[in-house]
Amino acid sequence: MTAAGRGRSSVRLVACVLLAIGLQASHASQRFAAEGEIELAFSPRDDAEKVLIGLVQDARKSLLVHAYAFTSRSIADAMVAAHHRGVKVEVLADAQMNRREKGNAIGRLLAAGVPVAFETAYSAAHNKVLIVDAEGPDCAVLTGSYNFTWSARNRNAENILIVREHCPLARAYRDNWRRHRADATPIRALPWKP
Repeated sequence: MTAAGRGRSSVRLVACVLLAIGLQASHASQRFAAEGEIELAFSPRDDAEKVLIGLVQDARKSLLVHAYAFTSRSIADAMVAAHHRGVKVEVLADAQMNRREKGNAIGRLLAAGVPVAFETAYSAAHNKVLIVDAEGPDCAVLTGSYNFTWSARNRNAENILIVREHCPLARAYRDNWRRHRADATPIRALPWKP
């Protein structure tokens, strides 16, 4: 190969590397202009579960859920009620944390016909997220450290943050939820009764 040919090959290689780095960097984060309304609660001082259930009750079209640990019957019952009133409720849960029989609320969802899938592609599917009506107009995203458990409500120092009426943000969370759902395993029943 001539020096000119090696030079063009080197330029192509550098361009490919820069393109790959650029593609990786473009997926490092997403930024959005501030809009909407923000609500927060800190447990155990605030009743974060009541705030979370209120958001579930506000859902009109869809409710997408990421759950790490899910033992709260009250939250499960609110999701079942949303499902019964025609809201499309779907749940992704960490496989290891939710295979346990003791106190598990996943069975309540399954018994009511709410689609549940376990995430198994990660050491921990540690998301705690609710995505409400991502298409708008009354979209909302709840996130934070708060697990859907008695301990999160009563014993742990936890937080939730709700961003309302910021539909581009809700759609970004929805798209991430869909990516996770594509790799998750649907669960039809648990080996015990709820």
